[in-house]
Amino acid sequence: MRILRLADYKKSPNIPRLLLRTIFSAACSIPKPCRLSPFPCSTPDLPHSSCRNIHSHSGPSRYPILKAEARPSPEARTCRQSRAFSSHLLNNPDHHCGVAPSPRPTPLRCRNLDPLGLAPPLGYSNIAVPLAAPLTLNNKQQPSHRRTTHSQSAKMTVPDSFPHKHKVAVIGSGNWGTTVGKVIAESTSEHPDVFEKDVQMWVYEEKVRVDGETRNLTEVINTKHQNTKYLEGINLPTNLIANPSIEDAVKDATILIFNFPHEFINNICRQLKGKILPYARGVSCIKGVTVTDDKIELICEFIGEQLEIYCGALSGANIASEIANENWCETTIAYNTPPCDRHVANGNGQANGNGNGAYEEHRDSRGQIVKTKLTPVPEDYPPLDHEVLHTLFSRPYFTVSMVSDVVGVSLGGALKNIVAIACGFVEGHGWNMTAKTAVMRRGMLEIIQFAREFYPETIQPATLWEESAGWGDMIVSCTAARNWRYSKMAVERGVSIQEIERTELNGQKLQGISTSREVSSFLRARGIEDKYPLFKLVDGILDGKVNVNDIPSLFRKN
Repeated sequence: MRILRLADYKKSPNIPRLLLRTIFSAACSIPKPCRLSPFPCSTPDLPHSSCRNIHSHSGPSRYPILKAEARPSPEARTCRQSRAFSSHLLNNPDHHCGVAPSPRPTPLRCRNLDPLGLAPPLGYSNIAVPLAAPLTLNNKQQPSHRRTTHSQSAKMTVPDSFPHKHKVAVIGSGNWGTTVGKVIAESTSEHPDVFEKDVQMWVYEEKVRVDGETRNLTEVINTKHQNTKYLEGINLPTNLIANPSIEDAVKDATILIFNFPHEFINNICRQLKGKILPYARGVSCIKGVTVTDDKIELICEFIGEQLEIYCGALSGANIASEIANENWCETTIAYNTPPCDRHVANGNGQANGNGNGAYEEHRDSRGQIVKTKLTPVPEDYPPLDHEVLHTLFSRPYFTVSMVSDVVGVSLGGALKNIVAIACGFVEGHGWNMTAKTAVMRRGMLEIIQFAREFYPETIQPATLWEESAGWGDMIVSCTAARNWRYSKMAVERGVSIQEIERTELNGQKLQGISTSREVSSFLRARGIEDKYPLFKLVDGILDGKVNVNDIPSLFRKN
Protein backbone atom coordinates (compact mmCIF):
# COMPACT_ATOMS: atom_id res chain seq x y z
CA MET A 1 0.00 0.00 0.00
CA ARG A 2 2.91 2.26 0.77
CA ILE A 3 4.26 1.77 -2.76
CA LEU A 4 0.85 2.63 -4.20
CA ARG A 5 0.71 5.80 -2.17
CA LEU A 6 4.17 6.79 -3.34
CA ALA A 7 2.97 6.24 -6.87
CA ASP A 8 0.04 8.60 -6.14
CA TYR A 9 -2.42 5.95 -7.30
CA LYS A 10 -5.48 8.15 -6.59
CA LYS A 11 -4.53 10.51 -9.38
CA SER A 12 -3.53 7.84 -11.87
CA PRO A 13 -6.18 7.10 -14.53
CA ASN A 14 -4.43 3.80 -15.35
CA ILE A 15 -5.10 2.10 -12.01
CA PRO A 16 -8.76 1.54 -11.14
CA ARG A 17 -9.19 2.39 -7.49
CA LEU A 18 -11.89 -0.21 -7.04
CA LEU A 19 -9.54 -2.99 -8.22
CA LEU A 20 -6.80 -1.81 -5.87
CA ARG A 21 -9.15 -1.79 -2.91
CA THR A 22 -10.37 -5.27 -3.77
CA ILE A 23 -6.82 -6.67 -3.97
CA PHE A 24 -5.73 -4.98 -0.76
CA SER A 25 -8.84 -6.14 1.15
CA ALA A 26 -8.39 -9.72 -0.01
CA ALA A 27 -4.72 -9.79 1.00
CA CYS A 28 -5.40 -8.36 4.43
CA SER A 29 -8.37 -10.56 5.26
CA ILE A 30 -6.53 -13.91 5.17
CA PRO A 31 -6.48 -15.03 8.81
CA LYS A 32 -3.38 -16.56 10.33
CA PRO A 33 -3.77 -17.51 13.99
CA CYS A 34 -1.00 -16.37 16.30
CA ARG A 35 0.61 -19.36 17.99
CA LEU A 36 2.28 -17.39 20.75
CA SER A 37 0.78 -17.01 24.17
CA PRO A 38 -0.06 -13.50 25.38
CA PHE A 39 2.21 -11.57 27.72
CA PRO A 40 1.06 -10.90 31.27
CA CYS A 41 0.07 -7.26 31.29
CA SER A 42 0.52 -4.62 33.97
CA THR A 43 -2.39 -2.58 32.56
CA PRO A 44 -5.27 -5.08 32.49
CA ASP A 45 -7.86 -2.35 32.02
CA LEU A 46 -6.76 -1.99 28.38
CA PRO A 47 -7.74 -4.67 25.84
CA HIS A 48 -4.69 -6.12 24.14
CA SER A 49 -3.80 -8.26 21.17
CA SER A 50 -2.71 -11.82 21.94
CA CYS A 51 -0.12 -11.60 19.19
CA ARG A 52 3.23 -11.36 20.98
CA ASN A 53 4.99 -10.47 17.75
CA ILE A 54 3.42 -7.00 17.70
CA HIS A 55 2.48 -6.44 21.34
CA SER A 56 4.97 -3.78 22.43
CA HIS A 57 3.28 -1.13 24.55
CA SER A 58 3.85 -0.64 28.25
CA GLY A 59 1.19 -3.21 29.09
CA PRO A 60 3.23 -6.40 28.60
CA SER A 61 6.40 -4.65 29.68
CA ARG A 62 7.27 -5.19 33.30
CA TYR A 63 8.16 -1.53 33.71
CA PRO A 64 6.02 1.44 32.65
CA ILE A 65 8.06 3.52 30.21
CA LEU A 66 7.59 7.25 30.60
CA LYS A 67 8.45 10.00 28.16
CA ALA A 68 12.17 10.73 28.03
CA GLU A 69 13.06 14.28 28.97
CA ALA A 70 16.13 14.69 26.78
CA ARG A 71 14.31 15.65 23.56
CA PRO A 72 10.65 16.59 24.18
CA SER A 73 8.32 16.28 21.24
CA PRO A 74 6.84 19.49 19.86
CA GLU A 75 3.42 17.82 19.85
CA ALA A 76 1.50 15.97 22.51
CA ARG A 77 1.90 12.23 22.14
CA THR A 78 -1.20 10.16 21.50
CA CYS A 79 -1.83 6.46 21.32
CA ARG A 80 -2.16 6.47 17.57
CA GLN A 81 1.16 8.25 17.07
CA SER A 82 3.08 5.61 18.99
CA ARG A 83 3.96 2.09 17.96
CA ALA A 84 3.52 1.30 21.63
CA PHE A 85 -0.26 1.02 21.10
CA SER A 86 -0.31 -0.59 17.65
CA SER A 87 -1.69 -3.88 18.94
CA HIS A 88 -4.26 -2.08 21.09
CA LEU A 89 -5.58 -0.27 18.02
CA LEU A 90 -5.79 -3.45 15.97
CA ASN A 91 -8.42 -4.90 18.25
CA ASN A 92 -9.97 -1.58 19.18
CA PRO A 93 -10.37 0.51 16.00
CA ASP A 94 -13.12 2.59 17.60
CA HIS A 95 -10.98 3.71 20.53
CA HIS A 96 -10.00 7.28 19.66
CA CYS A 97 -6.95 7.47 21.97
CA GLY A 98 -6.99 11.25 21.85
CA VAL A 99 -7.28 11.52 18.08
CA ALA A 100 -9.87 10.44 15.54
CA PRO A 101 -8.97 7.10 13.94
CA SER A 102 -8.52 6.90 10.20
CA PRO A 103 -11.09 4.93 8.15
CA ARG A 104 -10.39 1.20 8.02
CA PRO A 105 -12.59 -0.57 5.46
CA THR A 106 -11.01 -3.95 6.17
CA PRO A 107 -9.65 -5.25 9.50
CA LEU A 108 -5.89 -5.75 9.38
CA ARG A 109 -4.30 -9.00 10.45
CA CYS A 110 -1.15 -9.41 12.51
CA ARG A 111 0.93 -10.74 9.66
CA ASN A 112 0.23 -7.70 7.51
CA LEU A 113 2.03 -5.30 9.84
CA ASP A 114 5.63 -4.66 10.70
CA PRO A 115 6.17 -6.39 14.08
CA LEU A 116 7.27 -3.12 15.66
CA GLY A 117 4.16 -1.25 14.55
CA LEU A 118 4.09 2.49 13.97
CA ALA A 119 7.25 4.48 14.67
CA PRO A 120 7.05 6.95 17.57
CA PRO A 121 7.73 10.66 17.14
CA LEU A 122 11.20 11.99 17.93
CA GLY A 123 11.93 12.57 21.57
CA TYR A 124 10.23 9.46 22.90
CA SER A 125 11.65 6.19 24.06
CA ASN A 126 9.91 2.88 23.44
CA ILE A 127 11.41 -0.38 24.58
CA ALA A 128 9.89 -3.10 22.45
CA VAL A 129 9.27 -6.36 24.22
CA PRO A 130 12.16 -8.69 23.28
CA LEU A 131 11.51 -12.15 21.99
CA ALA A 132 12.42 -14.65 24.67
CA ALA A 133 12.45 -17.54 22.17
CA PRO A 134 12.62 -17.93 18.39
CA LEU A 135 9.39 -17.49 16.47
CA THR A 136 7.84 -20.50 14.78
CA LEU A 137 7.57 -19.70 11.09
CA ASN A 138 6.27 -22.09 8.45
CA ASN A 139 6.59 -24.97 10.95
CA LYS A 140 10.36 -24.42 11.12
CA GLN A 141 12.28 -23.04 14.06
CA GLN A 142 14.20 -19.98 12.92
CA PRO A 143 16.30 -17.63 15.03
CA SER A 144 14.84 -14.16 15.24
CA HIS A 145 16.97 -11.20 14.21
CA ARG A 146 14.34 -8.69 15.34
CA ARG A 147 16.14 -6.16 17.47
CA THR A 148 15.07 -3.64 20.05
CA THR A 149 16.64 -0.21 20.25
CA HIS A 150 16.74 2.34 23.00
CA SER A 151 18.34 5.72 22.48
CA GLN A 152 16.97 7.60 25.48
CA SER A 153 17.24 6.73 29.15
CA ALA A 154 13.76 5.70 30.28
CA LYS A 155 12.00 5.87 33.62
CA MET A 156 11.38 2.43 35.10
CA THR A 157 9.48 1.21 38.12
CA VAL A 158 9.88 -2.35 39.33
CA PRO A 159 6.72 -4.01 40.60
CA ASP A 160 6.55 -4.97 44.26
CA SER A 161 6.96 -8.62 43.22
CA PHE A 162 10.71 -8.01 42.71
CA PRO A 163 12.03 -7.02 46.13
CA HIS A 164 15.70 -7.57 45.23
CA LYS A 165 17.76 -5.36 42.95
CA HIS A 166 20.60 -6.31 40.63
CA LYS A 167 24.11 -5.46 41.74
CA VAL A 168 26.56 -4.68 38.91
CA ALA A 169 30.32 -5.13 38.87
CA VAL A 170 32.72 -4.05 36.10
CA ILE A 171 35.86 -6.18 35.76
CA GLY A 172 38.55 -4.04 34.13
CA SER A 173 39.45 -0.35 34.14
CA GLY A 174 41.32 0.55 30.97
CA ASN A 175 39.96 3.35 28.79
CA TRP A 176 37.11 1.18 27.47
CA GLY A 177 36.44 -0.48 30.82
CA THR A 178 36.26 2.87 32.61
CA THR A 179 34.01 4.28 29.88
CA VAL A 180 31.58 1.36 30.21
CA GLY A 181 31.72 1.77 33.98
CA LYS A 182 30.72 5.43 33.58
CA VAL A 183 27.76 4.49 31.35
CA ILE A 184 26.55 1.81 33.73
CA ALA A 185 26.97 3.86 36.91
CA GLU A 186 24.86 6.63 35.39
CA SER A 187 22.11 4.13 34.60
CA THR A 188 22.11 2.43 38.01
CA SER A 189 21.81 5.83 39.64
CA GLU A 190 18.76 6.65 37.50
CA HIS A 191 17.04 3.29 38.08
CA PRO A 192 17.30 2.55 41.81
CA ASP A 193 14.26 0.24 41.66
CA VAL A 194 16.08 -2.12 39.29
CA PHE A 195 19.74 -1.82 40.27
CA GLU A 196 21.78 -1.12 43.36
CA LYS A 197 23.22 2.34 42.94
CA ASP A 198 26.91 1.65 43.60
CA VAL A 199 28.89 -0.06 40.83
CA GLN A 200 32.10 -1.82 41.83
CA MET A 201 34.90 -1.57 39.24
CA TRP A 202 37.90 -3.83 39.66
CA VAL A 203 41.10 -1.87 39.03
CA TYR A 204 44.52 -3.43 38.63
CA GLU A 205 46.39 -1.39 41.22
CA GLU A 206 49.09 0.89 39.83
CA LYS A 207 51.06 3.89 41.03
CA VAL A 208 50.32 7.14 39.19
CA ARG A 209 51.66 10.68 39.48
CA VAL A 210 48.93 13.18 40.31
CA ASP A 211 49.47 16.77 41.43
CA GLY A 212 53.16 16.14 41.94
CA GLU A 213 52.79 13.09 44.15
CA THR A 214 52.63 9.32 43.64
CA ARG A 215 49.32 7.74 44.58
CA ASN A 216 47.40 4.51 44.04
CA LEU A 217 45.18 4.56 40.96
CA THR A 218 42.17 3.31 42.95
CA GLU A 219 42.60 6.14 45.45
CA VAL A 220 42.73 8.69 42.64
CA ILE A 221 39.56 7.32 41.00
CA ASN A 222 37.65 7.30 44.31
CA THR A 223 38.72 10.80 45.38
CA LYS A 224 39.19 12.79 42.16
CA HIS A 225 36.61 10.66 40.28
CA GLN A 226 38.87 10.46 37.25
CA ASN A 227 40.97 7.65 35.80
CA THR A 228 44.00 9.85 35.25
CA LYS A 229 46.01 7.10 33.55
CA TYR A 230 43.59 5.63 31.03
CA LEU A 231 40.78 8.18 30.68
CA GLU A 232 42.21 11.50 31.71
CA GLY A 233 39.95 14.54 31.81
CA ILE A 234 36.67 12.60 32.10
CA ASN A 235 34.63 13.06 35.27
CA LEU A 236 33.25 9.77 36.56
CA PRO A 237 30.05 9.23 38.56
CA THR A 238 30.63 9.19 42.31
CA ASN A 239 28.84 5.84 42.56
CA LEU A 240 31.51 4.15 40.40
CA ILE A 241 33.75 2.64 43.08
CA ALA A 242 37.30 1.54 42.21
CA ASN A 243 38.25 -1.67 44.01
CA PRO A 244 41.74 -3.25 43.91
CA SER A 245 40.37 -6.62 45.07
CA ILE A 246 38.71 -8.55 42.27
CA GLU A 247 37.04 -10.94 44.71
CA ASP A 248 35.55 -8.12 46.75
CA ALA A 249 34.45 -6.25 43.62
CA VAL A 250 32.31 -9.16 42.36
CA LYS A 251 30.90 -10.19 45.73
CA ASP A 252 27.11 -10.57 45.55
CA ALA A 253 27.01 -9.12 42.01
CA THR A 254 24.28 -10.53 39.79
CA ILE A 255 25.53 -8.77 36.62
CA LEU A 256 29.22 -8.97 35.68
CA ILE A 257 30.66 -6.77 32.92
CA PHE A 258 33.97 -8.11 31.57
CA ASN A 259 36.29 -5.54 30.03
CA PHE A 260 40.03 -6.23 29.89
CA PRO A 261 42.62 -7.39 27.30
CA HIS A 262 41.67 -10.89 26.25
CA GLU A 263 45.15 -12.30 26.85
CA PHE A 264 44.44 -12.04 30.61
CA ILE A 265 41.18 -13.96 30.45
CA ASN A 266 42.51 -17.31 31.73
CA ASN A 267 44.10 -15.79 34.81
CA ILE A 268 41.07 -13.65 35.67
CA CYS A 269 38.62 -16.53 35.27
CA ARG A 270 40.79 -18.62 37.62
CA GLN A 271 40.59 -15.87 40.23
CA LEU A 272 36.79 -15.56 39.88
CA LYS A 273 35.96 -19.28 39.84
CA GLY A 274 33.86 -20.09 42.88
CA LYS A 275 33.84 -16.45 44.04
CA ILE A 276 30.70 -15.29 42.23
CA LEU A 277 27.01 -15.97 42.69
CA PRO A 278 25.94 -19.19 40.89
CA TYR A 279 23.07 -17.32 39.21
CA ALA A 280 25.17 -14.33 38.12
CA ARG A 281 25.03 -13.38 34.43
CA GLY A 282 27.68 -11.66 32.36
CA VAL A 283 28.21 -9.39 29.37
CA SER A 284 31.61 -9.46 27.68
CA CYS A 285 32.80 -6.17 26.20
CA ILE A 286 36.04 -7.86 25.10
CA LYS A 287 36.44 -7.87 21.32
CA GLY A 288 38.30 -11.07 20.64
CA VAL A 289 38.18 -14.83 20.43
CA THR A 290 40.14 -17.49 22.28
CA VAL A 291 41.95 -19.59 19.72
CA THR A 292 44.25 -22.59 19.88
CA ASP A 293 45.36 -24.89 17.09
CA ASP A 294 42.60 -27.28 18.21
CA LYS A 295 39.59 -24.99 18.47
CA ILE A 296 38.19 -21.49 18.38
CA GLU A 297 35.85 -20.25 21.07
CA LEU A 298 33.86 -17.06 21.56
CA ILE A 299 35.18 -15.13 24.55
CA CYS A 300 31.71 -14.76 26.05
CA GLU A 301 31.21 -18.54 25.89
CA PHE A 302 34.69 -19.20 27.23
CA ILE A 303 33.90 -17.00 30.23
CA GLY A 304 30.56 -18.72 30.69
CA GLU A 305 32.13 -22.17 30.56
CA GLN A 306 34.93 -21.29 32.99
CA LEU A 307 32.63 -19.61 35.53
CA GLU A 308 29.58 -21.86 34.92
CA ILE A 309 27.30 -18.92 34.14
CA TYR A 310 25.73 -17.48 30.99
CA CYS A 311 27.52 -14.56 29.34
CA GLY A 312 26.41 -12.37 26.42
CA ALA A 313 28.53 -10.04 24.28
CA LEU A 314 28.68 -6.32 23.51
CA SER A 315 30.31 -4.92 20.38
CA GLY A 316 29.81 -1.98 18.08
CA ALA A 317 31.23 1.08 16.39
CA ASN A 318 32.51 2.39 19.69
CA ILE A 319 35.51 4.60 20.46
CA ALA A 320 36.01 4.88 24.21
CA SER A 321 37.13 8.51 24.29
CA GLU A 322 34.15 9.68 22.22
CA ILE A 323 31.61 7.81 24.34
CA ALA A 324 33.29 9.07 27.52
CA ASN A 325 32.83 12.61 26.18
CA GLU A 326 29.18 11.72 25.53
CA ASN A 327 29.36 11.96 21.76
CA TRP A 328 26.40 10.01 20.43
CA CYS A 329 26.97 6.52 19.02
CA GLU A 330 25.34 3.09 18.97
CA THR A 331 26.27 -0.44 20.00
CA THR A 332 24.92 -4.00 19.80
CA ILE A 333 24.40 -6.41 22.70
CA ALA A 334 23.88 -10.10 21.94
CA TYR A 335 22.13 -11.90 24.75
CA ASN A 336 20.30 -15.17 24.21
CA THR A 337 18.32 -15.44 27.45
CA PRO A 338 18.84 -18.96 28.90
CA PRO A 339 15.64 -21.02 29.05
CA CYS A 340 15.92 -21.37 32.82
CA ASP A 341 15.63 -17.58 33.15
CA ARG A 342 12.53 -17.30 30.96
CA HIS A 343 10.01 -17.56 33.77
CA VAL A 344 6.52 -16.16 33.88
CA ALA A 345 7.66 -12.58 34.38
CA ASN A 346 9.49 -12.82 31.08
CA GLY A 347 6.24 -13.52 29.27
CA ASN A 348 6.38 -17.30 29.18
CA GLY A 349 3.96 -19.76 30.61
CA GLN A 350 6.46 -22.12 32.23
CA ALA A 351 9.43 -21.60 34.50
CA ASN A 352 11.74 -23.24 31.98
CA GLY A 353 10.35 -21.21 29.09
CA ASN A 354 9.30 -23.99 26.71
CA GLY A 355 5.61 -23.93 27.55
CA ASN A 356 5.04 -27.70 27.77
CA GLY A 357 6.43 -28.56 31.20
CA ALA A 358 9.60 -30.26 29.96
CA TYR A 359 12.99 -28.84 30.90
CA GLU A 360 14.59 -27.00 27.99
CA GLU A 361 18.38 -27.23 27.83
CA HIS A 362 20.51 -24.21 27.08
CA ARG A 363 22.46 -24.49 23.82
CA ASP A 364 25.70 -22.85 22.80
CA SER A 365 26.66 -21.06 19.59
CA ARG A 366 27.19 -24.38 17.79
CA GLY A 367 23.75 -25.65 18.75
CA GLN A 368 25.14 -28.10 21.31
CA ILE A 369 23.59 -28.55 24.74
CA VAL A 370 25.71 -26.75 27.33
CA LYS A 371 27.24 -29.26 29.73
CA THR A 372 26.90 -27.03 32.79
CA LYS A 373 23.36 -26.80 34.09
CA LEU A 374 22.75 -23.13 34.80
CA THR A 375 21.33 -21.91 38.09
CA PRO A 376 18.22 -19.82 37.34
CA VAL A 377 18.09 -16.18 38.38
CA PRO A 378 15.82 -16.15 41.47
CA GLU A 379 12.34 -14.92 40.76
CA ASP A 380 12.57 -12.24 43.44
CA TYR A 381 14.95 -10.36 41.09
CA PRO A 382 13.80 -8.56 37.94
CA PRO A 383 14.19 -11.11 35.13
CA LEU A 384 17.61 -10.70 33.56
CA ASP A 385 16.83 -10.37 29.88
CA HIS A 386 16.90 -7.90 26.99
CA GLU A 387 14.84 -5.28 28.74
CA VAL A 388 16.96 -5.06 31.87
CA LEU A 389 20.21 -5.00 29.86
CA HIS A 390 18.69 -2.32 27.62
CA THR A 391 18.08 -0.19 30.66
CA LEU A 392 21.52 -0.83 32.13
CA PHE A 393 23.50 0.24 29.05
CA SER A 394 21.25 2.81 27.39
CA ARG A 395 22.09 6.48 27.69
CA PRO A 396 20.90 9.51 25.70
CA TYR A 397 24.29 9.41 23.95
CA PHE A 398 24.54 5.60 23.73
CA THR A 399 21.94 3.79 21.60
CA VAL A 400 21.64 0.08 22.32
CA SER A 401 20.37 -2.59 19.95
CA MET A 402 19.52 -6.00 21.43
CA VAL A 403 19.89 -9.20 19.38
CA SER A 404 20.31 -12.90 20.12
CA ASP A 405 23.07 -13.65 17.58
CA VAL A 406 26.06 -14.06 19.87
CA VAL A 407 28.20 -15.47 17.03
CA GLY A 408 27.75 -12.51 14.69
CA VAL A 409 28.39 -9.91 17.40
CA SER A 410 31.42 -11.75 18.80
CA LEU A 411 33.15 -12.61 15.53
CA GLY A 412 32.40 -9.23 14.00
CA GLY A 413 33.98 -7.50 16.99
CA ALA A 414 37.05 -9.75 16.95
CA LEU A 415 37.96 -10.32 13.31
CA LYS A 416 37.45 -6.73 12.16
CA ASN A 417 40.61 -5.86 14.13
CA ILE A 418 42.63 -7.87 11.60
CA VAL A 419 41.03 -5.92 8.77
CA ALA A 420 41.70 -2.62 10.59
CA ILE A 421 45.42 -3.42 10.77
CA ALA A 422 45.43 -4.12 7.04
CA CYS A 423 43.72 -0.77 6.38
CA GLY A 424 46.34 0.99 8.49
CA PHE A 425 49.10 -0.63 6.44
CA VAL A 426 47.38 0.51 3.24
CA GLU A 427 46.97 4.12 4.36
CA GLY A 428 50.44 4.30 5.88
CA HIS A 429 51.87 3.21 2.53
CA GLY A 430 50.15 6.15 0.87
CA TRP A 431 47.26 4.44 -0.87
CA ASN A 432 43.92 6.22 -0.81
CA MET A 433 40.40 5.61 0.46
CA THR A 434 39.41 3.47 -2.51
CA ALA A 435 42.20 1.01 -1.69
CA LYS A 436 41.12 0.94 1.95
CA THR A 437 37.52 0.30 0.91
CA ALA A 438 38.64 -2.69 -1.17
CA VAL A 439 40.39 -4.13 1.89
CA MET A 440 37.29 -3.59 4.04
CA ARG A 441 35.03 -5.31 1.49
CA ARG A 442 37.37 -8.28 1.24
CA GLY A 443 37.69 -8.42 5.01
CA MET A 444 33.93 -8.56 5.57
CA LEU A 445 33.62 -11.40 3.08
CA GLU A 446 36.25 -13.39 4.96
CA ILE A 447 34.56 -12.70 8.32
CA ILE A 448 31.23 -14.00 7.00
CA GLN A 449 32.96 -16.98 5.39
CA PHE A 450 34.70 -17.75 8.70
CA ALA A 451 31.44 -17.54 10.66
CA ARG A 452 29.61 -19.79 8.21
CA GLU A 453 32.41 -22.35 8.17
CA PHE A 454 32.82 -22.71 11.93
CA TYR A 455 29.41 -21.65 13.31
CA PRO A 456 26.91 -22.71 10.63
CA GLU A 457 24.25 -23.70 13.17
CA THR A 458 23.53 -20.26 14.62
CA ILE A 459 25.21 -17.51 12.59
CA GLN A 460 22.85 -14.88 11.20
CA PRO A 461 24.75 -12.96 8.47
CA ALA A 462 22.20 -10.15 8.78
CA THR A 463 23.88 -9.21 12.06
CA LEU A 464 27.13 -8.42 10.24
CA TRP A 465 25.39 -6.48 7.47
CA GLU A 466 22.85 -4.58 9.57
CA GLU A 467 24.15 -4.09 13.10
CA SER A 468 26.65 -1.71 14.62
CA ALA A 469 28.65 -4.80 15.62
CA GLY A 470 29.10 -5.60 11.91
CA TRP A 471 29.66 -3.01 9.22
CA GLY A 472 29.43 -0.14 11.68
CA ASP A 473 32.30 -1.49 13.76
CA MET A 474 34.26 -2.35 10.62
CA ILE A 475 34.05 1.21 9.29
CA VAL A 476 35.02 2.97 12.49
CA SER A 477 37.82 0.47 13.23
CA CYS A 478 39.33 0.95 9.77
CA THR A 479 39.14 4.74 9.80
CA ALA A 480 39.57 5.97 13.38
CA ALA A 481 40.35 3.27 15.96
CA ARG A 482 43.62 2.13 17.52
CA ASN A 483 44.48 -0.91 15.38
CA TRP A 484 44.20 1.24 12.24
CA ARG A 485 45.97 4.26 13.74
CA TYR A 486 49.04 2.43 15.06
CA SER A 487 49.50 0.11 12.07
CA LYS A 488 49.43 3.22 9.88
CA MET A 489 52.00 4.85 12.18
CA ALA A 490 54.25 1.77 11.94
CA VAL A 491 54.45 1.93 8.14
CA GLU A 492 54.98 5.70 8.15
CA ARG A 493 57.85 5.40 10.64
CA GLY A 494 59.32 2.29 9.05
CA VAL A 495 59.17 0.21 12.25
CA SER A 496 57.22 -2.87 13.30
CA ILE A 497 53.75 -2.50 14.74
CA GLN A 498 55.00 -4.36 17.82
CA GLU A 499 57.48 -1.53 18.42
CA ILE A 500 54.66 1.03 18.13
CA GLU A 501 52.60 -0.99 20.60
CA ARG A 502 55.49 -0.95 23.09
CA THR A 503 56.25 2.77 22.83
CA GLU A 504 52.84 4.37 22.26
CA LEU A 505 50.16 2.41 24.11
CA ASN A 506 51.10 3.07 27.74
CA GLY A 507 51.09 -0.63 28.61
CA GLN A 508 47.92 -1.55 26.70
CA LYS A 509 47.77 -4.03 23.82
CA LEU A 510 46.51 -4.00 20.24
CA GLN A 511 43.97 -6.80 20.03
CA GLY A 512 44.40 -7.06 16.26
CA ILE A 513 47.96 -8.41 16.65
CA SER A 514 47.09 -11.31 18.95
CA THR A 515 43.84 -12.06 17.11
CA SER A 516 45.64 -12.21 13.75
CA ARG A 517 48.28 -14.61 15.01
CA GLU A 518 45.84 -16.90 16.79
CA VAL A 519 43.38 -17.06 13.89
CA SER A 520 46.13 -17.69 11.33
CA SER A 521 47.59 -20.48 13.47
CA PHE A 522 44.13 -22.03 13.78
CA LEU A 523 43.56 -21.91 10.02
CA ARG A 524 47.06 -23.16 9.27
CA ALA A 525 46.56 -26.18 11.53
CA ARG A 526 43.55 -27.14 9.38
CA GLY A 527 45.32 -26.54 6.08
CA ILE A 528 42.80 -23.89 4.99
CA GLU A 529 44.86 -20.72 5.45
CA ASP A 530 44.76 -20.02 1.69
CA LYS A 531 40.96 -19.74 1.85
CA TYR A 532 41.44 -16.54 3.87
CA PRO A 533 44.09 -14.62 1.92
CA LEU A 534 43.64 -11.27 3.71
CA PHE A 535 44.01 -12.86 7.15
CA LYS A 536 47.07 -14.74 5.89
CA LEU A 537 48.62 -11.60 4.41
CA VAL A 538 48.23 -9.56 7.61
CA ASP A 539 49.86 -12.32 9.63
CA GLY A 540 52.74 -12.41 7.14
CA ILE A 541 53.29 -8.65 7.45
CA LEU A 542 53.25 -8.86 11.25
CA ASP A 543 55.96 -11.55 11.10
CA GLY A 544 58.00 -9.58 8.58
CA LYS A 545 57.66 -12.27 5.91
CA VAL A 546 55.41 -10.24 3.59
CA ASN A 547 55.72 -6.64 2.43
CA VAL A 548 52.89 -4.10 2.45
CA ASN A 549 53.51 -3.66 -1.30
CA ASP A 550 52.14 -7.20 -1.78
CA ILE A 551 48.59 -6.26 -0.74
CA PRO A 552 47.30 -5.50 -4.27
CA SER A 553 48.45 -8.92 -5.44
CA LEU A 554 45.86 -10.43 -3.12
CA PHE A 555 43.06 -8.99 -5.24
CA ARG A 556 44.64 -9.93 -8.55
CA LYS A 557 44.85 -13.54 -7.46
CA ASN A 558 41.32 -13.64 -6.03
